[in-house]
Amino acid sequence: MLPLKRSDFATDFRWGCSTSSYQIEGGAELDGRGESIWDRFCATRGHIRDGSSGSVACDHYHRWPQDLDLARELGTNAYRFSIAWPRIFPTGRGKVANQKGLDFYSRLVDGMLERGLEPWVTLYHWDLPQALQEQGGWANRATVDAFVEYSDVVSRHLGDRITHWITHNEPWCTAFHGNYEGVHAPGIKNFKTALQVCHNVLVSHGQAVPVIRRNVPNARIGAALSLHPLKAASDSAADVAATLRHDGLRNRWFLDPLHGRGYPADIWSLLGESAPLVQDGDMATIATPTDFLGVNYYFPEIVADAPGHGAMATRVVETKNVERTAFGWEVSPEGMVTLLGRVHRDYQPAEIYLTENGSTYDDVVGVDGEVDDAQRRSYLVRHLAAAREIVAQGIPVKGYFAWSLLDNFEWAEGYIRRFGLTHVDFQTQQRRLKASGKWYRAFLQGEET
Repeated sequence: MLPLKRSDFATDFRWGCSTSSYQIEGGAELDGRGESIWDRFCATRGHIRDGSSGSVACDHYHRWPQDLDLARELGTNAYRFSIAWPRIFPTGRGKVANQKGLDFYSRLVDGMLERGLEPWVTLYHWDLPQALQEQGGWANRATVDAFVEYSDVVSRHLGDRITHWITHNEPWCTAFHGNYEGVHAPGIKNFKTALQVCHNVLVSHGQAVPVIRRNVPNARIGAALSLHPLKAASDSAADVAATLRHDGLRNRWFLDPLHGRGYPADIWSLLGESAPLVQDGDMATIATPTDFLGVNYYFPEIVADAPGHGAMATRVVETKNVERTAFGWEVSPEGMVTLLGRVHRDYQPAEIYLTENGSTYDDVVGVDGEVDDAQRRSYLVRHLAAAREIVAQGIPVKGYFAWSLLDNFEWAEGYIRRFGLTHVDFQTQQRRLKASGKWYRAFLQGEET
């Protein structure tokens, strides 16, 4: 691999880290914040592997100046964060927003700007107000209206300082992890519900875009999708067909409607009574033009035909003798090249941002206080080299956001999985920049690595 340096990329390339509200903020009961579906989910025994919650997390609610200092000291020029909907509307909607919640994010955004960090805001990173869930959650069409109202309030309040807006993070996870597999909040296991959730989330995205544009004339708006490059487990016709079906629900179900093609006909034909209720005009709304596509890339999937298994009669299988993270995810920088090549070829988004990319390993704090996470460092180096290759191919990738700035609450895994470039001791809240973070800092400061 050729030496990697920041000057391999355009001078206006966005370099950042990503975080999300429930995973780092804590302060769950402070200043009028309402209950979220994740607060309720974590309170039920057996949902979270270590029995924890995000009620304190990284205490970012109080320590945000220190955390933004970390981001600045890394040399990043952008910072992706999310807003906790229950901090703005404790019960999901209302005539008057919670001013203390708005004030917190106003201070946070001002802090980014003071440090030369361009704010990239995500409006929904999974922490739906519990009160809305009790009215049906995202399966209830009324939640679309509530999201648009919430987007209106936030964009009016912060739009004078934020240009880049992401409506939703990984709607696949919102729909299927949360409402089909039941491993994420709200813990529902119903395929029909998941598909309706998915549709309503996409409609809310499309309805929010013009509202944000009205409030922020210079807004750049997109959604962040979790996408996977796929391979068939064998050359058999059954596995090849299964891979096409899996792709239809995992990737095309989102990419196609967002790009004006409607839902994939081959998948729709398989849904039967599980198909979502689609109102007149919905597909045009979902296809409302945006300015960029966010892609969260972690690993490829190998797909086999599996009659009777899952919604699409497919199964993701593990191949032997491949490098994996501690999460069991295959390490495949070349998969990122393949994926973004496909997205560019098939959909032609004007701009693409790698809004998340990262890895988890079993980090150990040495006796010298250092965290020598050599595997994560190698992961980061190789994926940035892959990003360089992607850009060299003429694919319009305009930025990279590492997941994550901090070790944090990793959803159903609790605090077992660490993704941070910065180690967090959750007992003392001490932050330590890991070897991977030090490499990222050296790279961003212009050193050839």
